[in-house]
Amino acid sequence: MSDGTEPDGRGARFHGLILIGGLLFGFGLGVSRMARPEVVLDFLQFQDFGLLFVMGGAAAVSAVTFTLGADVFRGTAPLTGRAYGRRVKGLDRNVLVGGTVFGVGWGLSGICPGAAYASLGVGNWPVLWAIGGMFLGAYTQGYARSVLARRQGMEGTVGAD
Repeated sequence: MSDGTEPDGRGARFHGLILIGGLLFGFGLGVSRMARPEVVLDFLQFQDFGLLFVMGGAAAVSAVTFTLGADVFRGTAPLTGRAYGRRVKGLDRNVLVGGTVFGVGWGLSGICPGAAYASLGVGNWPVLWAIGGMFLGAYTQGYARSVLARRQGMEGTVGAD
């Protein structure tokens, strides 16, 4: 569009706030030392509970923001004005398997996706291996799911004749 706004209503203001939010998130992870795998691994081994306080603080700020924002914006996105609602996901096999795989990867590497990028900012270059593994794992899962969907689609059309 001529005013710089994308068809979905996301313009420069939207992208600027996303950038600022990402910078704050990364800076917070760096300051709290949560971008360092050894800190996360100490938490997972019940030796340092600092991560618990960081996550609890983030959850409290998010809860207050979303609670107050729900009254102000009444189900519309603040920057685009589009309607949105909660997506409730039930506890199924995919959630359990995905959560387990994520947890094992987090426990082995000490890195979760958000902290991985912030970890680069504090000079942790070996984290690139973990980031590569995250991309490869996500690609493999997406590929496997698309192959499974095609196979199920083909089986569904065989009996339709």
